[in-house]
Amino acid sequence: MEPVIIICVIVVVLFAAIMAILSRYRKCPSDKVLVIYGKVGTDKNGQARSARCIHGGAAFIVPIIQSYEYMDLTPISINVDLKNALSRQNIRIDVPSRFTVGISTEPGVMQNAAERLLGLKLMEIQELAKDIIFGQLRLIIATMDIEEINSDRDKFLLAVSNNVEIELKKIGLKLINVNVTDITDESGYLEALGKEAAAKAINDAKKSVAEKHRDGEIGQANAQKDQRIQVAAANASAIDGENQAKIEVAQS
Repeated sequence: MEPVIIICVIVVVLFAAIMAILSRYRKCPSDKVLVIYGKVGTDKNGQARSARCIHGGAAFIVPIIQSYEYMDLTPISINVDLKNALSRQNIRIDVPSRFTVGISTEPGVMQNAAERLLGLKLMEIQELAKDIIFGQLRLIIATMDIEEINSDRDKFLLAVSNNVEIELKKIGLKLINVNVTDITDESGYLEALGKEAAAKAINDAKKSVAEKHRDGEIGQANAQKDQRIQVAAANASAIDGENQAKIEVAQS
């Protein structure tokens, strides 16, 4: 009986060891980043790495010397209600906007996220990103004229995207989308520009209508003139024919 008991004990111990090993093997879902920290090796320069990030794979977590956490890749929507930002003309404008950001899966940027965002709550990440966005928005607006910001919206959004994304990468985030709504100012400058543009459009339309009406009147007059000339020519030709006929009758 003793050999059987010993074999059973060995089997149980082996099974427990295998289960313990398997329990330390972690797969990373597609919507998360697996961050392994502790003793995780060195980088290319031989310096100790603070963490190892895995997206779309799996890894074995060494007991005692390593641990792990997941970072969620779900997009984060941030409402940025910027007010009284100074343009290059020193006109204060309001730029309400909405930014969508998320934790980046780019290797270097993902490492930044592991070092700066791991363990933070969603609200804390939103506030951190919002501070960066506020600063970059004010910086960009200060370098542009208010007409440029309002009329060339693509240029403004491109500048915002480039500057904000560079700064967000430093904390491990990426910019997904930017949506700027109505831009307004306290002085009514943009409203005045809008009224001026509307008045110009109305005047241009009236001018175009008048020119079309004039062209129509001229065309009608020319047509009537051509008609009178052709009628007169036909009458003259008819009279000549009648006179010629009378002459031929008289000669006959």
